[in-house]
Amino acid sequence: MKTTIEFDESDRSVIGLEDEYEAGFVDPTHQHGRDQILYASAGVMSVTTARANFVIPPQRAIWIPANVAHEVACRGPVSLRTLYLSDVRPASRDCRVLEVTDLLRALIVEVSKLGGFYENSARNQLLIELLKVELGNTPLAHFQVPMPHDYRLLRVCRMIIADPAGQHDLNELASLAGMGRRSFTRAFRAEMGMSLAIWRQQVRLMRALTLLSEGQSVTTVAFDVGYDSPSAFTTVFHRAFGVLPSQYQPR
Repeated sequence: MKTTIEFDESDRSVIGLEDEYEAGFVDPTHQHGRDQILYASAGVMSVTTARANFVIPPQRAIWIPANVAHEVACRGPVSLRTLYLSDVRPASRDCRVLEVTDLLRALIVEVSKLGGFYENSARNQLLIELLKVELGNTPLAHFQVPMPHDYRLLRVCRMIIADPAGQHDLNELASLAGMGRRSFTRAFRAEMGMSLAIWRQQVRLMRALTLLSEGQSVTTVAFDVGYDSPSAFTTVFHRAFGVLPSQYQPR
């Protein structure tokens, strides 16, 4: 996202930034020398890496390790809080979506106001240290779909992500990949570890989270992501997330 001279010159272990982005904003593929946490206090964004596509609903955050190339897209207006970390290392060097607790939310918002050249006051040091502790205890959220490396499969996956409700059958998708139907299904399962149908269901659920977070009704979302009825959508959603779709709507 936006970078400033603070990013390169600050010796602080955590740098905080506040940004506002309009709907449709896309930050093309880039990377940072520090770990990064993106938190949308309002709005929905998606983050795409070579390995996965992530959807970040409000009140969730994504941890992007240093030197991981990623693209960020804002579905609607987004109020973004960004932290750059130099000495806080997660157990995994893969991107992770975090459940943001009330305490972590308050810490991210407060630290993001500090910028890059804040005083090493007792209060600021305590904020940073508590933030690090809380990040280490934050549970993961499952808001991602894997992406293939094979450029033929990637072409198909990108089309489905752009239009999750599309009803293209296997023959059409295999043709788009330049492969026979049987070769396409074998290659997809071998690389992704799941069938195309399961993968497409995950994409639809990720888009559903976005639409629900924007305040759209369960019925509208169900049809917009390709389900035949709200009840069918609710059943699949509940099986995947353990809660009803309405729990992801703004309150």
